[in-house]
Amino acid sequence: MSIMGTRVVRTEDPVFLSRGATYTDDLTDERLTGALHLTLVRSPLAHGRITGIDVEAAKAAPGVVAVFTAADLDLSPALLFPAANRAMVRPFLAGDRVRFVGEPVAAVLTEHPYQGQDAADLVEVDYDPLPAVIDLKESLADEVVLFEEAGTNLALAFDDQEFDEHLFDDCEVVVTDEIVNQRLAASPLETRAAAAAWGDDGRLTLFASSQNAQMARDEVAGWLGIEPAQVHVILPDVGGGFGAKIGGDPTFALVAWLAKQVGRPVRWTETRSENMTGMLQGRAQLQTITIGGRRDGTVLAYRLDVLADAGGYPAVGVFLPFFTRQMAPGVYDIPKVESRARVLVTTTTPTGAYRGAGRPEATAAIERAMDLFAAEIGMDPAEVRKRNVVPPDKFPFTTKGGATYDTGEYEKAIDRVLEAAGYSDLRAEQAARRERGDVVQLGIGVSAYVEITGGGEFREDASVEVHPDGAVTVLTGTSPHGQGHATAWAMLASEHLGIPIEKITVKHGDTDLIPRGVGTMGSRSLQTGGVAVYQAAGQLVEIAKQRAADLLEASVDDLEVVDGRVTVKGTGTGVDLADLAAKEQLRVDTAFDSGAATFPFGAHVAVVEVDTESGKAVVDRIVTVDDAGPVLNPLLAEGQRHGGIAQGISQALLEEVVYDADGNPLTATFADYGFPSAAELPSFTLVSMETPTPLNPIGAKGIGEAGTIGATPAVQSAVIDAVSHLGVRHIDMPTSPLRVWEAIRAAGGVK
Repeated sequence: MSIMGTRVVRTEDPVFLSRGATYTDDLTDERLTGALHLTLVRSPLAHGRITGIDVEAAKAAPGVVAVFTAADLDLSPALLFPAANRAMVRPFLAGDRVRFVGEPVAAVLTEHPYQGQDAADLVEVDYDPLPAVIDLKESLADEVVLFEEAGTNLALAFDDQEFDEHLFDDCEVVVTDEIVNQRLAASPLETRAAAAAWGDDGRLTLFASSQNAQMARDEVAGWLGIEPAQVHVILPDVGGGFGAKIGGDPTFALVAWLAKQVGRPVRWTETRSENMTGMLQGRAQLQTITIGGRRDGTVLAYRLDVLADAGGYPAVGVFLPFFTRQMAPGVYDIPKVESRARVLVTTTTPTGAYRGAGRPEATAAIERAMDLFAAEIGMDPAEVRKRNVVPPDKFPFTTKGGATYDTGEYEKAIDRVLEAAGYSDLRAEQAARRERGDVVQLGIGVSAYVEITGGGEFREDASVEVHPDGAVTVLTGTSPHGQGHATAWAMLASEHLGIPIEKITVKHGDTDLIPRGVGTMGSRSLQTGGVAVYQAAGQLVEIAKQRAADLLEASVDDLEVVDGRVTVKGTGTGVDLADLAAKEQLRVDTAFDSGAATFPFGAHVAVVEVDTESGKAVVDRIVTVDDAGPVLNPLLAEGQRHGGIAQGISQALLEEVVYDADGNPLTATFADYGFPSAAELPSFTLVSMETPTPLNPIGAKGIGEAGTIGATPAVQSAVIDAVSHLGVRHIDMPTSPLRVWEAIRAAGGVK
C-alpha cells in the first residue's frame, strides 16, 4: 500500500512539543564559547544627516568590549538587489545619512546581552533632520530625493511607458479605481538572529535564522569579500520566515565582520520592536485598476498601474512587481491586458517577500476589478467570474501577462466552492436581512485565483543513502521553517524503499553537508526538493536491483523492492537493502529540474457579518478550494492551507504597518499591530480538488501560499458586499471598523 496521500503525523512534533526546538538564540555550540553579544544603536529618525557620533561614554559602560561605527568598517555598502538603481546602496552601519527609523548606526559588543541596551543608550548621535517621504505619489514627484547621487526615487521600473489610449475603445462599460494593498509585517515568532565564529583555519561558521543556507552563504561571502568556500552556514530550527528570511541579511555579514575584528564569536538576536522596524516588510502597493467590457459580463480589457514601495533601501521587494504584472490577468482569459510598475524608495523599512510575494497583490487587484465591473453591470460577481475564466481545453495557456499556465479547472473550482458554501441560500439570507433593515448585515465575497509556484527556481538537489544498519539519511537543499519537510521527504523516500519513516532521517541547512541547494520560498519545496528526494530514492532502488540481480542470479526485471528488501517477484528469496549497503555504499546524489513553474489555483467564498452601527466585521465562514495537484500528506497540506487562510483574513481585516507624516512607525509592537488569534477565526471548510501538473512525476504544485492569495480578496469583497446596498463602492484594506463606519457614512447609507 502506498504511503503517499495518507495522513502521516509529523515526525518533527514530539521534540517541538516536549523539549522544544533549538533556535539560533538557544545554541550552546562549543564554537560559540565566550561569545560577545551585539546590540545595534538604531536611528530614531526617518530621514536625516548624521553630523556626529560620540561613543566614548558607551565604551566605558560595564561589560562593553568594543563599539563600532561606520567609520570603523571596511565593508563596502551593498546593493541588495542587483537590478535596482545602482546608486541606492545600503551601508552596514549608516555613516552619512539615515533613511528609516530603525536603521543601524552603531554596533555595541558586550559580555552579556543585558548590558547591551544600557550601553547603546549612551551612544550620542547628532542628526540634521530631513523631510520624510512616506507617500508613494510624493516619492514619485522627486521633490525630496533619498539618494542625491541617484537624482531620483525610482529604484526600478517595469515597462515604464505610456499606456494605450485606445485599450478600452470597444468596451460598453469601463470602471476604474485606486486601491491600496497595504504594508504588512512578516512577524515570525522567531525574530532575526545570527551567531558567528572564525576558526583557526580562517573559515567562518555562521549560524543563522534563514530560509536557505546556501544563498545565505553566498550572499554573506560576497558582502565580506571572501569565497563562499570560506563560509560554513548552519541553520538551526527556524521559527517562521514567510519570505522575510530568504537568504542572507546584511546584519549577518556585520556579525561575522565584528567577530573577526575582536577575535571572539559574536551573537545577535533582535527584539520584537527591532523586528517590527528592521525586518523586510511586505506588500506596500498603490494600484490603479481599470476594467472594461460588455454588459453581458464579458471582460474585454484590463489595465493595472502599480506604484510599489521599496522602503529606505531597495532589496528583493523591488522585484516583486514583476510577479504582480506577470499574474495580472489572474484566472481570466482577457483579450487585452496592459500593466506597468514603478518601484520607489521612501523613508520607511525596506520591503521584501511576504507569503505570496507579488502574487497576492495581483489577485487582490483583478478580483477587486471583477467586483467593480459586476456591480456596474448589475450581474452576480460569481457569474461574471465564471464567464471569463480560461476554459480547461486551452491549457497549457499563455496569458497576456506572459505566464504559461500548466493546468487548470477554474470554473469547476468556482462551482465546487459555491456549492459547498450554499451560495444561493446565502444570497437569499442576505436579501432578507436587507429587506428587514437589520443592523447586522451579511456579506458574501467570492474570489478566484491562480498563482505561480517555484517561479524562477526550478532545480533542487537531494541525496538518499541506505546504511548498513537499515537506517536511511536524506539530504535536501530545501530548508523548512514549519512546513513539515522531515515528514514529507521521509514519506517520499519510503514510497520507493519500503523502509518505515521512523528509520529515515532528513538533514538540511548545512552548507558543508549540502553544498548545493536553493532553499525554501515561493511554495517550491515539494515540487522541486521533494521530487528530487523521490527521484533519488527511485534511482537508488534501480541500483540496488542491479546489485541484487548478481547476488540472487535473477533478472533485474524479475526483482522488486518491498519493505526495504529486494526480492524475486512471487518468492521469498531476496536480500535486504541494508546488506547491500554493507557490501558497498548505497547512495544516490541527484538533482531534479522541472524546467518551468507550476500554477496552483482555487476559489474562496467568505461570509462575514458587519454591524452597520459600529463598522465591525466578523468572518462567519470561509469555504475554499485550493488545488495544488495530488496531495502527498493531507495533514501537512491542510496545515498550510489553514495558515495561509488565516493570514489572508488577517490582511483583509486587521494588519497594517502605519507611519505618521514624519516617518515614525506607529505599529512597532504587537500591542499596536493587529492580527488574529485562533479565537477570532472560524473553522475553515476545505474542499478537495486535485489537478496534477505534467511537470513532475508526482504531479504536485505548491500549496504554502495559496490560502493567503485567495482569502484576502474574498474577505475584503465580503465586507464591502455587506454594505454595498448602502452605497459603498470600495473600502481599502484593512477593512477596520473605523474604515467601514466611515465608508457607510460617506456613502450616505446611514444617517
